[in-house]
Amino acid sequence: MSHKKPEFSGAEGEDINESPAKKKRSLDMYRAFAPKEQELLKTYGNMESRIRKVLNTMYEKLTNSLSQDNISDEIRYLKNRLLTLKEKSSLDPIYIGLFGSTGAGKSSLFNAIIDQQFFLPVSGNQACTSCIVQVSSSQSKNYEAKIHLLSLQEWKEELKNLVELVQKAGEEEEEEEEEEEEEDDVGEAVQKLRALYGRDAETRSYEELLRAKPLVNIPALNCIPLRGAQAKELSDKLDPYVRCQSDKDEEEPALEEEKAKMRLWPLIKYVEVTIPKSNMIPEGVVLMDIPGAGDYNSKRDEMWKESINKCSVIWVISDIERVLGDKVHEVLLTQSIKAYQGGMCSDIALVVTKSDKLELKEYRRERREKNKPVESEHDAILERNASVKRKKSSGMKTKLRRILPSDSEILNKADLVYTVSAKEYWREKYITKEESEIPKMREYIRNIYLKEKEKLLMDYVTEALSIVLLAENFNSTRDMVDHCQQSGLEDFVKDKIGALEKEIEKCFAQLEPPLNEGVKKARLSHRDAFSRLLTRDTGYRGFHRTLKAVCQKNGVYASRVFARIDLNGALAQPLYDKIDPMFANIFRIQKGTRASLKPCLDMFKDSMQEKIGEVVKKRQVTSDHRKLNFFTEETNIILRTIEKEIVKKKMAVYASLPLSIQNDLKPYYEEAAKIQGPRSCQRMQNILKENIKKKAEDGMFETAKEVMKMQLKELKR
Repeated sequence: MSHKKPEFSGAEGEDINESPAKKKRSLDMYRAFAPKEQELLKTYGNMESRIRKVLNTMYEKLTNSLSQDNISDEIRYLKNRLLTLKEKSSLDPIYIGLFGSTGAGKSSLFNAIIDQQFFLPVSGNQACTSCIVQVSSSQSKNYEAKIHLLSLQEWKEELKNLVELVQKAGEEEEEEEEEEEEEDDVGEAVQKLRALYGRDAETRSYEELLRAKPLVNIPALNCIPLRGAQAKELSDKLDPYVRCQSDKDEEEPALEEEKAKMRLWPLIKYVEVTIPKSNMIPEGVVLMDIPGAGDYNSKRDEMWKESINKCSVIWVISDIERVLGDKVHEVLLTQSIKAYQGGMCSDIALVVTKSDKLELKEYRRERREKNKPVESEHDAILERNASVKRKKSSGMKTKLRRILPSDSEILNKADLVYTVSAKEYWREKYITKEESEIPKMREYIRNIYLKEKEKLLMDYVTEALSIVLLAENFNSTRDMVDHCQQSGLEDFVKDKIGALEKEIEKCFAQLEPPLNEGVKKARLSHRDAFSRLLTRDTGYRGFHRTLKAVCQKNGVYASRVFARIDLNGALAQPLYDKIDPMFANIFRIQKGTRASLKPCLDMFKDSMQEKIGEVVKKRQVTSDHRKLNFFTEETNIILRTIEKEIVKKKMAVYASLPLSIQNDLKPYYEEAAKIQGPRSCQRMQNILKENIKKKAEDGMFETAKEVMKMQLKELKR
């Protein structure tokens, strides 16, 4: 990857006034990078520092020389722009989501990437991290963590739902054995209640539990700060909070203080971990451990969705045995592709973990290439890794081609699939560190950081230089405004904005035909969606609790035990199937045809800058050239800001379909959730099935279409 150095006076070379201590701190910030990259980043840092000094000086001069009582709108604008720029960060956090089901090896991968073998809890036979955990590096000398808890109101809401979930639904369920019960959806709810209120908590009413004193003191500030001088010190303190707990933990010996911490896990919303300046993670990169199914608690589940949508990169994590067997990773990939469509995500990869798990004799017997012998575990692991990459890359590209333009960057990237082994990274018994692909993933992190840093810094430098040049020649802005009006620029801008609105309307109108097709398909397929998610072929014993949870949560149920159930999303899927290719084309990042939104904005920008150029040619005064050049750069800044807002707001547009369906079905979810007694499962199913059919006939899918169109109109404004 090549990186051009920004052209800015004084940016080349080192700061002659920089002390050895400051120089060391500067290089420490970039210790995750190779020496050449460190020097490049140091140059960027020097440039940013000098620009901020100039902006600070100009802001102070402007503030000190003007009366605050009699300040023109133009000067106030300039002052506010200087203030915003001098406080603006040159790099937004880069979120990389490790998205996988429990036990997939996310924690082990985390630990290997940050080069701390047992930092997050790992286990060979069970899921460990039970909530969203985000890890970043900073200039702090200590290892620090913040355990964020649910508020009292949030816990009351969950407590009520948990109690309803574990209540007996009829005499036929009362005879279920406890062991069987612990394996179904209610098992985790029982564990949560017992953790905070003790044995038999699930037999008590909601009101009784509200009056009861929890077995552990709950911090009033809803946040538990932790700190350690060394990684192991913080890891030991962190372990009780982030490790999945079970009733078996109650039976194992532990200090009372330790048991108290372990009881808090039902209240944990998410965990922030900060490690000291790292050789592995650049400051500004945030790694997020995201559970695959979401969460039963509404606030945690909302955070789960927000976490996925704000990730720039999503790595879907699945171990080698699962990726070759079940289809869980396919579901996660589908959810990730939705985030790519509707969120901030610009890259997706499948990360296959535990690639060292291989029985050589069995592999030799089952491999197809019998004519080419495999001599060792090393050769077998690498051969299987190559095969998995080919197969899974092909499958991912097939999925992505269905919804993305053919020239999308992600379709041509070299690494859609990684095959990693955290175990071999540490021990190097069968394969080397390089072959474990952990260093390759670190390199990817460094490259995306460099790319974002360069892009955002160049935007910052250009914006800063523009405002500085304007300020230096800015005795009064009234003449500039008057000249723009006289030159017809203001009227030209109004006309072009009107033309842009029409182009955007044409662009969005392309979604009308596929939306109509999707509505027709959804009206015909809603029964199939219902049957696929909310019926069972092998009896209903215990399933009433899962169904009740779906109803309590308005059609969306997430647990760490079973796959996520989203009835609203399933009902909306036929619409997505039809609109996805066009939606991706409209909101594509690369330039395309006029059918895309970005070229419409670029055409507006180009016409504006061409007109500004014509105005500049008519006047030969240097200061006017600088002022009008400022206008030229302002169009770039405005368009960049608009593009960022579009990316943020397209999430609301894309998510509007299932939300509209959920809103239409909410009264029936609530009605079904109240059902108790004999045949409760069938009665809940009948309520939902009959009313989904009725709402579909009454125009539920047409309403969802109109809601999306309204969201597009809001986006245009």
